[in-house]
Amino acid sequence: MTSHRQPAIFAGHGSPMYAIEPNRYTAAWTALGKSLKRPDAILVISAHWVTRGTWVTAMAKPKTIHDFGGFPQALFDIQYPASGSPALADRVKELLSVPVVLEENEWGIDHGAWSILKYLYPNADVPVVQLSLDGSMSAREHYDLAKQLKPLRDENILILSSGNVVHNLRTIHWQDDAQPYPWAKDFNEFFATQMDAKHHDPLIEWEKYGEAAHLSIPTPEHYWPALYTLALQDEDERASIFVNGIEMSTISMLGFSVQ
Repeated sequence: MTSHRQPAIFAGHGSPMYAIEPNRYTAAWTALGKSLKRPDAILVISAHWVTRGTWVTAMAKPKTIHDFGGFPQALFDIQYPASGSPALADRVKELLSVPVVLEENEWGIDHGAWSILKYLYPNADVPVVQLSLDGSMSAREHYDLAKQLKPLRDENILILSSGNVVHNLRTIHWQDDAQPYPWAKDFNEFFATQMDAKHHDPLIEWEKYGEAAHLSIPTPEHYWPALYTLALQDEDERASIFVNGIEMSTISMLGFSVQ
């Protein structure tokens, strides 16, 4: 592999519809993709692959997974035909201190991954590997595990995490002009402020922030990916927000890069 330090990226992926309805967030992902040096491969941590234990996709040709229901056929027709990278899967297994299952059949590239990747790399010409989220781990354990992936950044591997800092489907407003709930705006701003100050502990221990945090994160799987990107930050690096906003009152579209 070539030697070039890659950034670590977190993208708030929002509605699957963004894959067929471009907007200011997808424009930001497109611009980001054009600004990046071409990686040898991409490791994706998606909120949509939660497992018992830690798994990594190890197939040469991952399938495109449409892990949602009730959307237009055009969304199900999308294919993201990137190749996999068994070599990167082996490298991830080598780096992590926990047992890693090499997954070669059931999973592939889920919509938390391809809904972003189709804008970052529309030609699907960079190999993609996904790392699962162990549902039994705490936020601190995810953060500590993510730190073990740091060497990949110096091996020209782009690490992309995909989730949402605020994600409460039970309180969504579907109308276009929906305003953010005060608690959603509050926690989103708290996250951005603490991140800018490089204060990771309050974000790992997010429950301590109180009601706004618990309303913003009713289940943690969409939040955990953001911790992976924070964990990959070195002391001399900054986390820079490349897009922000709250859609449908309760979905944070905050995206940031560490470099």
